[in-house]
Amino acid sequence: MTFSIVARSDDGESWGIAVASKFLAVGSAVPAAAAGVGAIATQADANLAYKYVGLAHLDEGATAQVALDRLVEEDEGRDHRQAGIVDSDGNAATFTGPECFAWAGGVTGRSGESGGYAIQGNILTGPEVVEAMETTWLGSADLPFERRLHAALAAGDAAGGDQRGRQSAALLVVRDGAGYGGNDDVAVDLRVDDHPDPVTELARLIDLNELYLTASTPEEQVPVDDTLMAELEALAKAAGKDSFHMWVGSENYEMRVDSGARPAWIDRRILDIIRGGTS
Repeated sequence: MTFSIVARSDDGESWGIAVASKFLAVGSAVPAAAAGVGAIATQADANLAYKYVGLAHLDEGATAQVALDRLVEEDEGRDHRQAGIVDSDGNAATFTGPECFAWAGGVTGRSGESGGYAIQGNILTGPEVVEAMETTWLGSADLPFERRLHAALAAGDAAGGDQRGRQSAALLVVRDGAGYGGNDDVAVDLRVDDHPDPVTELARLIDLNELYLTASTPEEQVPVDDTLMAELEALAKAAGKDSFHMWVGSENYEMRVDSGARPAWIDRRILDIIRGGTS
């Protein structure tokens, strides 16, 4: 009752899962990942222990195929399970139990020297869902990793997706030091739990995640000189805040403004926002 893609980025630095289903809060059940270790999706009659036991196998050095084989061998309900795994080196494996409801199946492959992917689904409108996801994944290497995962998911959704309809979607991406403030590895962790068009809604959340929870690149940073600092302080006071620093904190833009009391730079988008432009 779910379709997903599990992948490692072509640069070898990120692991992630994108998933959608006619199931409430699919993001709470299907995906799990750890930077430098791998990623896994467990679905159909999902065995949630696959997530933690599977990552443990990978962390101990098992390849994706070996980890998946161990999970299946140890599970009496294996015939009703479906799972996809990518390991630390980008090796991928997928499994579909013979009792999964049709259409059910999956594919694996390499999208680059370091990147690998596993795409799988069950209760789909047909194999065209998985085929569309793979085609889009292979043809979108120019996209940022999280947007590439979403593009593959959207292609599966457009091709028919879950034959029962739509309800939820999720995206999980991990990368060393990519979390909020650089203090964990979770680059993206977004869930649309109950929505008539969850994959489209997930795209909107990716945009917001980039704005609020992704650090500015050097190309996006505008140096703050004395003149601009005076303008920023005046604009913050006009917005009812005691200082620009307070405005940044109250609006949750800490990832896109230099952390100093007197910031050395401000993100171009945030500058546009405080000046009254659109976000």
